Amino acid sequence: MPSDNRAPTAPAIVGYRALLRNREFAGLYAAFTLSAAASTVSGFALGTLVDRRTHSPFLTAVSMYGATFATVLGALTLMSVADGRRPRRILVVLQCLELAGVAAQALPGLPLAARFVLLLVLGFFQSLGTGTRMGLLAEVVPTAGYAPARSLLNITSGGMAVLGYALGALLLRYLSPQGVFVVAAVLTAAGPAVVATTVREHSIRLTRRPGLRQTWTTNAALFSRSGRRALLVNLWVPNGLIVGCEALFISYDTAHAGTLLAAGSAGMLLGDLMVGRLFTADRRRRHAYPLRLLLAAPYLLFAFHPPVPAAAAAVFLASVGFAATLPLQEQLLALTPDAVRGQVQGVESAGRMTWQGIGAAIAGGIAQHVAAGTTIGVLAATSLAVTVVSRPFLAGVPAPAPRLSEG
Repeated sequence: MPSDNRAPTAPAIVGYRALLRNREFAGLYAAFTLSAAASTVSGFALGTLVDRRTHSPFLTAVSMYGATFATVLGALTLMSVADGRRPRRILVVLQCLELAGVAAQALPGLPLAARFVLLLVLGFFQSLGTGTRMGLLAEVVPTAGYAPARSLLNITSGGMAVLGYALGALLLRYLSPQGVFVVAAVLTAAGPAVVATTVREHSIRLTRRPGLRQTWTTNAALFSRSGRRALLVNLWVPNGLIVGCEALFISYDTAHAGTLLAAGSAGMLLGDLMVGRLFTADRRRRHAYPLRLLLAAPYLLFAFHPPVPAAAAAVFLASVGFAATLPLQEQLLALTPDAVRGQVQGVESAGRMTWQGIGAAIAGGIAQHVAAGTTIGVLAATSLAVTVVSRPFLAGVPAPAPRLSEG
């Protein structure tokens, strides 16, 4: 209980500069930054390559977000490996596998089927890498520093997406997609080297026997309560549909897709900074519904094919609404028993990523028959409808404040 009582005051005790003076955290942070940049650059290159070869909105969308389908399988079946006795070694191995996959994408003439297989294999192990990294993070920073450490990683992820999409668009002016994959491979290769030289081996303590039975039992309990189901629907579906909108940017306007994607990442970054650092928990909760509406409403403009500056402004404004995830996650945590917090957070994360893939697939499928701009408007309207219709089911969900005071 004492460690839980310290959690709400953590951001006031440990700052970003103090964290970065911790050599092991700095190593994990640098490796994460390199991986995020490489993933964004390679994803943009793959989406462009698929679009050039197939001119298919569906395949282009799936190429950019399809790996999320496999992520949920990794989260639900392999997460116990992340709690092993040598997590640093596991993380280095996973990053080396990522390097092999990115390098393979750089091979000229590689069939598209092989590229999609690589995408799914890497997505399957992505959740394991995330779990291992988060487990190591809890070992290398003090308890009071865990929350600000996660905050810094989230902000950096948004920042790297902005730079990665911009860099990808710039590189594609001078290089082929295969050349951009080489750049991504170089960035990826630096990650395991940084982890191996800065992070010590840690033993993450197992709190219970991991396995399929334990996973299924906990998941059944998670979905048995209506409040939790409503929270998960709001965490997964509206976000996933808007990610589907983003997956159509290349098909909507190939020449300016990088600008639109960068605008979206910049909006997410602003939302994380504003809601995560400036809002109190009560204020986050009160603004959760308006933020979810903001997430979708500006995308309705795409049905009218606005000029590029107006489209980029709409994407930027809408992406601030992704910050609604934070208060919803706090509410979910308030309903979660201490013993299963890790798995529930893993299920929430994996489900959110999977719905991003579902949203991309839905968007691509509709855009096979309808103009991309019209499809984006339809998805935005559907996201708004889900948010509005599900609001009454969230009315009875308790606020997180009592949960935090108790631990």
